[in-house]
Formats: sequence, structure tokens, C-alpha cells
Amino acid sequence: MHAPDGFIDVPVSAAAGLLAAGAIAVSLRGARRELDDTARPGAGAGAERTAPLAGLVAAFIFAVQMLNFPVAAGTSGHLLGGALAAILVGPYTGVLCVSVVLMLQAVLFADGGLTALGVNITTMAITTTVVAYALFRGLVKVLPRSRRSVTAASFVAALVSVPASAVVFTLLYAVGGTTDVSIGKVATAMVGVHVLIGLGEAAITALTVGAVIAVRPDLVHGARGLRQRLKLRVNGELVDAPETAEPVPAAARSPRTVWIAGLVTSLVLAGFVSFYASADPDGLEKVAADHGIDQQAEEHAVADSPLADYGVKDVDDARLSGGLAGVIGVGVTVVAGTGVFWAVRRRRTADEQAEAPSPAGTSV
Repeated sequence: MHAPDGFIDVPVSAAAGLLAAGAIAVSLRGARRELDDTARPGAGAGAERTAPLAGLVAAFIFAVQMLNFPVAAGTSGHLLGGALAAILVGPYTGVLCVSVVLMLQAVLFADGGLTALGVNITTMAITTTVVAYALFRGLVKVLPRSRRSVTAASFVAALVSVPASAVVFTLLYAVGGTTDVSIGKVATAMVGVHVLIGLGEAAITALTVGAVIAVRPDLVHGARGLRQRLKLRVNGELVDAPETAEPVPAAARSPRTVWIAGLVTSLVLAGFVSFYASADPDGLEKVAADHGIDQQAEEHAVADSPLADYGVKDVDDARLSGGLAGVIGVGVTVVAGTGVFWAVRRRRTADEQAEAPSPAGTSV
């Protein structure tokens, strides 16, 4: 759903850019709290590891976005990632995760226009994250407090977030579209195809959240406060084990195994599985082609990038070229994302130290 330059005029693109910049600024402040897990009992040193995990989420989203899946005749879709990021690492950090991915895709891979970057962040990062997390929180409040409920809520939230993103794009196009087309037809086509794409988004999100909850529920932002008691088999039946001692805080356990597994999975998806992704145009591309919107698309400013179109320049073998581009993308994203989130985390620590009263000024 990456909009290229030329679909939406300069004034509206600039306004969307200002909105995106404001949302990122707000998210930077909110992410400082989300990345600092010291507010949770027993977090301790675990808070220092949240930045690499957030960077990993960004890299995983980059990898899965390379896996276009067929949704209708001649149309494909891919993960947007806002719901997944918000549930795993929090809504503010989620906005930053998807924004980092979109920026790197635009600058390195010529995917999504540079002047349209604000539009893409507004539709794919802000809208999906806000809509998904608001719906997710509402669902987990009324559903039983269990891990299955978190997974089910993740599915519904992700499903709704995708057509919501399509609606926001349509509204932006209604104001600043560069072609004379029926907005009603564009809206119907966009929402219709993105409901189907939303089913794929929901499945990917629910499976990923469910997998992480199964091994480390403490690492899932949306599952905080949930703890499943140990079970004992008594006379062939499972019963709750008595709580005879305080359990070791989950955050005190190293998430290194999860991080390594996530990184390896991302590299395999981007470097190998992506070769088998659908080559059909995604939902926005198909709607644009059907309604003549694509005639206004402008050539990307970095179309001659060595990694343009997710291939490595001068590497003739398509499988090798795409695989290398995917691996490079995952590597760059995890490094850039971790760096951003580490800086955000350190900034909060520095602010807290600056606000703390000095020993000399303490009354006796």
C-alpha cells in the first residue's frame, strides 16, 4: 500500500508530512515510557533489553512486508504491521517501528515516494496502530483475561486496521487526488480489496502474537498483567499448582533466545521465502491501475538506488539478488531500529536523572 509520488498533490502531501512529523514527535515521548519497563514490578535489568526487541519487531515487519500473498484475481496484499507492532511493543513504539520501516523502504529500496512519505506514515503507521490498539484494548477488557483472548483480540484488531488505512488514504485522495475519478468508486474498491488483505494481516498478527505469548508472555506489551499459573496433573486431571513461593520475575530472564529466533526467522523470510511471494500488484496498485490513478505516478527520486525494487544492482540471478536485498534490509532495519529505540530509552534515563534531587539538596 505504499503510495508513490504523484498520486496526491503537494499541499496535501505536505500536510500529511506535518501530521506524520507531529505523530512521530508524540510517539518519541510515549515510547520512552513504553521502552522503560522499570514501571513494572520486577523489571530490573530487563528494561535495558527492550530497545533491541523493538528493533527486532521493525526488522520482522520489514521482512514480512516482502511476502505479498494473493487475495483476489490479479491482486496481492502484504502485512502493514501497525497492529502487530502496537500489541508487541506498545502503540507509541509501534508507530515508530512502522515509520522506521517506511523510511528505509523509501530511501534504500525506492518503495513509496519521498514526497509521499508523510502520506504513507499517516496511512500505514499512524492509522493502523491507533485503530488496532484502541480496538485491541477494548476487546481485552471485555474478554476473559487469558492468552487466547489476547490472540483473538489481535486478530480482530489487525483485520479492522487494514480497511481503516484504506479509508484514510481515500480521504486524502478525495482532498488532494491528482486525477479526476469517482471517489465513491475508489473508496469501494479500496475498502473491498483491503478487507481481504486484512484477513491475511489478521492471520499473520495473531500467529505471531500467539507464538510469542506461548514462550514469553512478558515480552508482549498487550499481554501485561496476564500470568498463567502452573498446572499439575492429579488423578489424570490438570489443576492449578499452589503458589508456594514467589515466581522469578519473567523480565529477569534474558530474551536473547527470542531475539535470536526472531532475527533468524526474519532473515529466512526476507532472504529466501520472499522469492516465492506473489508478483501481482498490491491492493493500492491494482485500484490505481483500474481507475487510471497510476498515470500520475512519478519516477522515484532514488530509482537508481543499488537496492531499488528489492534487488541488488549488477547481480543478475533474480533469486540471489532478491535474497541479498532482503537480508541487507533486515540487517539495516534491525540496526537502525535498535539505534533509534536505544537513543529514546537513554533519553528518558537522562531526563529522570536530571529531574532527580541531588543528595546535597535533600533535607535532613
